[in-house]
Amino acid sequence: MNIGLFSETYPPDINGVATSTNALFNVLNAHGHHAYVITTQLSDKEKEVTFEDNIIRIPGFEFKQLYGYRIAGIYNPQAMKIIKQLKLDVIHVQTEAGIGIFGKTIARNLQLPVVYTYHTMYEDYTYYVTRGRIEGFARQVVRNFSRGEAEKATEFITPSEKVKDIIRSYGYEGYINVVPTGVDFSRFEASRINHEKLLEFKKKHNLEDKFILLSLGRVAKEKSIDVLLRGYADYLKNEITPTHFLIVGLGPALEDLKLLAQQLKIEEHVTFLGPVPPEDTPFYYHLGDLFVSASISETQGLTFMEAMAAGKLLLARYDENLVDVIKDGKTGFFFHNEKDFETQLNKVILLEPSVRDEMIKSAYQLVETYSLPRFYTNIMEVYRRAVRHNF
Repeated sequence: MNIGLFSETYPPDINGVATSTNALFNVLNAHGHHAYVITTQLSDKEKEVTFEDNIIRIPGFEFKQLYGYRIAGIYNPQAMKIIKQLKLDVIHVQTEAGIGIFGKTIARNLQLPVVYTYHTMYEDYTYYVTRGRIEGFARQVVRNFSRGEAEKATEFITPSEKVKDIIRSYGYEGYINVVPTGVDFSRFEASRINHEKLLEFKKKHNLEDKFILLSLGRVAKEKSIDVLLRGYADYLKNEITPTHFLIVGLGPALEDLKLLAQQLKIEEHVTFLGPVPPEDTPFYYHLGDLFVSASISETQGLTFMEAMAAGKLLLARYDENLVDVIKDGKTGFFFHNEKDFETQLNKVILLEPSVRDEMIKSAYQLVETYSLPRFYTNIMEVYRRAVRHNF
C-alpha cells in the first residue's frame, strides 16, 4: 500500500503525536509498504516545499500559544503536485489543523479513503485560546468539532478505550477502532545505553548516590508538573533519603515552574534540563530511578510505556486512561493528590530490591502488548477496511 500520513508535527518535534506518526511511518516501511509523511517545515525561514526520505515538509508558522507546534496552510499546490505522483491508497490524518485539512482535501479530490486518529484531548487545551474566559462555550465547540471530524472519516481511530468513551459522550455513533500506538521497546534496553556516559552525567550534576525522580515530555500546564513540585516539596520536609528531581523537556510552562520551584524553596533539588533530541530520550529515562507524572490529559501515555520499557518504576496521578498500563502496586503506583504523592514516594523509595525487581519485570511484560508487530497488524486491518468501504 501507499499511505500518506498527514501531521502538523513530526520529529524532531517532541510530543505524542510526532512519536506516534514516526512509529507508524517506520513500521509501515519496514513491512514493505510505501509510507509518506506530509508535515510542516522546521522553521519560518523555510519557504519552499521539500521532499526528502519520503517526508514532504510544507512551509508554516509557529503557533505561539502552543509552544513547539507549527501550522501550515490548508492547501499547497506544490505539495499537491508531488502527492498526486505518489499514487496513494489511503490518507491517514493525525492532526486537525492546516495539514489535516489538506489531507482531507486531497482525499476528496482523489476519491481516497480517510483514516483519522484522534490523538489529542482538545478540551484540555481550550485555555490556550480562551485564557479562562467562556470556557464552557469553548469546550462545547471542541466537542462538536471533534464529533464532526470523526464523522467525516472513512475509518476513525482512538488510541485508548478512555478516548473512545469520551468521543461517544460527544454524540458520535459510528464505529470506533481502538488502536494503541506501538513502541519500539528495543530502543530503551539497558544494553543500548552508554553507562559510562550515565556515570559522567551524574557526577557532573552531583547526582551520585541520589534517588532520581524523572519527568520527561512537554512542559505545559495540562501536564500538571506543578502538582509534582508541590508534592515533592512536601516530601523534602521529611526526606528519608537524598533525592533529586530532573525535568526534561520544553514548553510554555517552563518559566512558571522554575519560579514555583524557587517559591517552594526547592530549586537546589530540581534541575530543568530543557529539550533533548528524540534519539537521546532512552539515555534520560535511564538516568531516573522513578518516572513521575501528574498529567490526566494523556490519550494513551506513550512516555509511561517508554519508561517501563527502560526498566523504570512509575508513580502517576490516577487516571482512568492509565489503568491498562499501570497496575497499582504491581507494575507501578498511583497517587491522587499532592499529599498522597509524598506518601507514595516514600513507599517506592522503601521498596525491597526484590519487590522492585519483580515490579519492573511485570511492567515490562505488560508493555509488550503495545509492541510494534501488534500495532502493525491492527493498523493494517483498519486500512484494508477503509479501502473496502471507499468503494
